[in-house]
Amino acid sequence: MNKTLVNWLALVWLAFFVSGCSQSAQIISLSGNTMGTTYHIKVVQSEQLPEASLLQAEIDLALEKVNDQMSTYRPDSELSRFNSMSHEETISVSKDTAFVIKEGLHLYEVTDGALDITLGPLVNLWGFGPDKRPTEVPSEDIIAKAKAKTGIEYLHLVGNKLSKTNPDLYVDLSSIAKGFGVDVVAGILDKYKVSGYLVEIGGELSVYGNKIDGAPWRVAIEQPDVDDREIQQVIAPGDNAIATSGDYRNYYEEDGRQFSHLIDPRDGYPIDHRLASVTVLHKQSMVADGYATAMMVLGTEKSLALAEQENLAIMLIEKQDDGFEVFYSDAFKPFVEQ
Repeated sequence: MNKTLVNWLALVWLAFFVSGCSQSAQIISLSGNTMGTTYHIKVVQSEQLPEASLLQAEIDLALEKVNDQMSTYRPDSELSRFNSMSHEETISVSKDTAFVIKEGLHLYEVTDGALDITLGPLVNLWGFGPDKRPTEVPSEDIIAKAKAKTGIEYLHLVGNKLSKTNPDLYVDLSSIAKGFGVDVVAGILDKYKVSGYLVEIGGELSVYGNKIDGAPWRVAIEQPDVDDREIQQVIAPGDNAIATSGDYRNYYEEDGRQFSHLIDPRDGYPIDHRLASVTVLHKQSMVADGYATAMMVLGTEKSLALAEQENLAIMLIEKQDDGFEVFYSDAFKPFVEQ
């Protein structure tokens, strides 16, 4: 699912501010563009790290590789070549692409179909993909025709061999590929055995270790209010990735109705419930990314049940008539700053 989220850049810099980071010689600060968005990295200097320009070149090269593998906007990427082929063919993909697709298949199963990496035709139909916004709400028949082009059951992965039994099947990994990119960058920094870092790509974060003064990193979770930028909660996430999904900034209105960019794969319609924001902590940013999207589809009760079942650390913010109500899973509570 395309997950063009809230404007997270302000939140990320707020997270840096709360963490007390400064532009000192002991902090390397890197930023750039990737995956149709931006990245920002703060890493505590160490003797094993190469100089900043070489480190950034290594990171940029690794992220370019991810784009060449999984971008749906690059016609020669592995994923684009798969999407354009007929169902009689099989394509060999890289280990990384196979790994991300395998996780997408797993998340589909564990979320009862709330995360579906074949959702592209429905996202495009509702105007949140490359196609233009519809001039009127799609009919049930049009939605059914788009839905017929989706379906995990038509996607087959054996080792690194990828095939499909529906020629119209279109795989979109944007719900988890950004998270995978964060994991890739974190892996590079782990290789140099640094004492602390914060990595952000398009709002997905991963933190490790401590700041220069030995204090833990802290991250501010934004209140899901389209009109204001206020902190809902500050957390100390430990050595975890943090992914947040919400529907309160990326939507459009038609005939007095509000349509979210988050589409429920099970019925083909934009979500319509009170859950406004989901934050997930996990060791892997890719996994946190996928769960955050899926839980926005599932809603509050089912997300809390899934979190307890899978021992996931999640924070949900639900819209109320007079403000917001916050829900935490048991696994999330230790990370909340009092």
